[in-house]
Formats: sequence, C-alpha cells, structure tokens
Amino acid sequence: MRKPEGMFDRDFEWGELVRFAENRSDRATLGVVSGRRRQGKTFLLDALTRASGGFMFTATETTEADALSQFGASLARYLGEPVPLRFTSWDEAISRLLRLPTDRPVMAVIDEFPFLAQASPSLPSVIQRALDPGSQHSNSPVRLLLCGSAVTFMGRLLSGTAPLRGRAGLELIVPTLDYRLARAFWGIEDERTAVQVNAVVGGTPAYRREFAQDDAPEGPDDFDDWVVRTVLNPARPLFREGRYLLAEEPGVRDTGPLHAVLAAIATGSTARGAIATRIGKKATDLAHPLAVLEDAGLVRHEPDAFKRNRSFYRIAEPIIAYYHAVMRPVWGELERPGRAGQVWRRMQGTFRSQVLGPHFESLAREWARLHASAEELGGLPNRVAAGIVSDPKAGTTHEIDVVVHGTAADGSDALLAIGEVKWNEEMDCGHLRRLTRLRDLLVSQGRASEGSRLICFGGAGFSDELRRIADTDPMVELVDPARLYV
Repeated sequence: MRKPEGMFDRDFEWGELVRFAENRSDRATLGVVSGRRRQGKTFLLDALTRASGGFMFTATETTEADALSQFGASLARYLGEPVPLRFTSWDEAISRLLRLPTDRPVMAVIDEFPFLAQASPSLPSVIQRALDPGSQHSNSPVRLLLCGSAVTFMGRLLSGTAPLRGRAGLELIVPTLDYRLARAFWGIEDERTAVQVNAVVGGTPAYRREFAQDDAPEGPDDFDDWVVRTVLNPARPLFREGRYLLAEEPGVRDTGPLHAVLAAIATGSTARGAIATRIGKKATDLAHPLAVLEDAGLVRHEPDAFKRNRSFYRIAEPIIAYYHAVMRPVWGELERPGRAGQVWRRMQGTFRSQVLGPHFESLAREWARLHASAEELGGLPNRVAAGIVSDPKAGTTHEIDVVVHGTAADGSDALLAIGEVKWNEEMDCGHLRRLTRLRDLLVSQGRASEGSRLICFGGAGFSDELRRIADTDPMVELVDPARLYV
C-alpha cells in the first residue's frame, strides 16, 4: 500500500501500519496506536483502512448501549447489510468483528477506544478473551487496531497486569513533528521566524491546517501580525486551545490545580519546591498533579545534568506554555474584540523571556541530542540536559543551559560539551569567557576535561571577534538558528 498523496512525512508510522496490516499470519492480531490529539492519527488510520478495504469505527462519548448500537450500525454498513446489526454485549460485538468474511488480512480499526472503555470497563478483558489462542475467533486474519488520544489511558492499556499486556504486535505512538519537520510543514523559510512559530504552536499538524486555516507568517515582518490574527484572535480555535487540551483528558475532573502547576512552570518555576511555593502548596502535595500532567504528555520531568536527585519540570506542549505565560494573565482583555494587537505589544517582553528563551534552550538541547555530529561535539551524545554546578569556594551556583554527556573517542564516558543559550542578544567573548570559567570549574571537580567543547547558541548572532575565535579554535562551536535547521 502506497502512502497517500498529500500526507506530510509520517513515513515511519505509515510503514509500520502497512507492515502490521499485511502480516500474513492466519491468527487475529492486535495493535495499539496512541498519541496526543491533533497529530493526525485518525487521518493515518482512515487512509490505511481505505487503502486496504478495511473497517473503521470512531467511538463517541456515550453509554454502553448507545455505543453498541452505533457500532452495529457502522459494521452493518461496511458489510452491506440492509439493517443495523444489534448486539447486547461487547462479547457479541467483538466476536462478530473477528468473523469478518475474508480470506486475506483485513484491518478493523476502533478509533477513540478510551470512550468505549470508559463506558464499558470490561472491554479490554473481552478483547483479551477473543484473542486468546484457545478462542474460537483466534484463527482469523483480522488485524484489530485500537486507537486513542487519551495518552494516560492508552499508555496503561498494555502495561503491568492490564488484560491486554503481551497481546499486541504493534504499539505505535504518533508524535508531534520535531522542530525541523514543523518548519517544513509550515513552509517557513526564515529560521528565526520558524523558531518563534515553533515556540507558540510546536509541531502539531492540525494547528496549521484546521486551526490556522493554512495561515502562516510570510516572513519575519509578518510574525507579530500572524500572532494577532490567529493565536490571539477570539474567533480562531487556537485562541482557546491552551485551555482545552487539559480538559480533553479523560478522567481529569478538577483542572484548577493542574492549571496552577502549569502556570508556575510556564513562568519560570521549574523545580518542585519552586512550583509548590508559587502555588501555595507543600512539595509533597504536588505528586498527584505532576503525575497526571506527565502521564498526559503535557509536562516533562528532566533530571539535572550533574545531580540525579535534582530535576526540572518543562511544559511539553508549546501552546500551553504560551497560553499560561502570555494569554492567561490578560485573558479578560483578549476576549474583547480589537484588543489583541495592543495586548500583544505589551506582552512581547514576557513572550521573549518566559516562552521564546526557554523554548530556544530546549531546541538547543534537542539539536545536541539528535542532530549534532560526533565531530561537532567531540563524541557521541547519550545524555543531554540542563544543569546547575556549585562552586563551594565562592559559595555560588551556576546554571548551564546545555550539558552533553556521552562517549569520547577512546570509548570512555565523558562530558563532551557545555553550552550557553541566548535568544535576543548578540553573543560575544564575554559569553565564551563564562563558559571557559565553568569548564575550568568542572575540570577542577573531575567532571570535565580540557577537551570538553564550548558551544554558544545565539539567536541574534555573534560578534566578529567571537566568530574569529571559533574559526581558529576547534573547541569552540557557534550555533545560530540557521545551523539548528541544517
């Protein structure tokens, strides 16, 4: 099956789905597809079922009886039956699904599966029984795919002692587009503009197609106007997206404490203690809300580069960080038509310091982890993080934006590089001297060597003197937005 025309990227995902669909086993097989909303999962699976002549049912949030009625009607249409099929239980429905009349592998997709399981908690066990080797339905060429956007639920579907643990032959997560693919998808030529757009909407495909209606910035001079006419426009879906993403998670009832935690992280409180102080709670009270946000894929937990029992929390979805830092504090004004331009001019400093700067740091770490070569880093990276290093003699601590640990040329573990990130100021020799002092401090502590690289990530470029040094010193690397995308 060839990937449909117009499907951007997703080569890996399409290839795995086709491989699952065309498996020649004469036994029924199970696959699970998950990922956050708006990533194109339904588009992928719809294209797959159309190409293979399979069956696809998209569930809705309803009762068990109504879901069975909808499922029976959908299956009858697929089979060409004149009247809807009537099922009194999911045992009957799944049994009939696995008896599709076919002499070849055929796809059967249940999309938004968490809605069905929420109304019928025993459904995973029903599917397990139907797929058991001793079941009368196991000798069927049906390829059953369960798909859902409830990341927490789908993640537990195959874990631990869950009924379907060990039953799936495919466990595919459809991710957001990384920053390089996102730039290509949005069709943005200027790299600085691409970073700014990515800091607002990330790599979610639907945000361009459906939510922005293919409205992308035409260049650097159009970015501010684009923000006003799309993200800050009360008539556009992006305006409320930062609020709705959390509410769409099944099982999340009280979103107030979760939004408070997100707001704290978005405005710079990234350590557990700092978050607790910001929202007026004890650090021990944050275990549940942070776990919910991590399970939902909205927050990342990143260990410190130098101290494993110290960590940082980062918001994983840029539109949520943008909403909490820029939009939430002035929400009342933004809801009034015609005020977006004025509000945006006032909030641009907040955007640069609390959203764009931290996002550029995350892109710098992603570049070091996934795109930088061994020659650029002095070895192969295996861990990239931010870190705090202490200077006991001076009684001070220093933050390092990018710390690259990895394997040196001789095969030993090593600190390959440290980096400093600045978005809106030209980097000069002062920044390089700071990195040199930090490397000297790490060398004195036995954590680095004189061969550890020094990397300056500059969103606004570099001074001529710093460029001359980098041209002659192989230990110094300069990375600007253009190099991030090469």
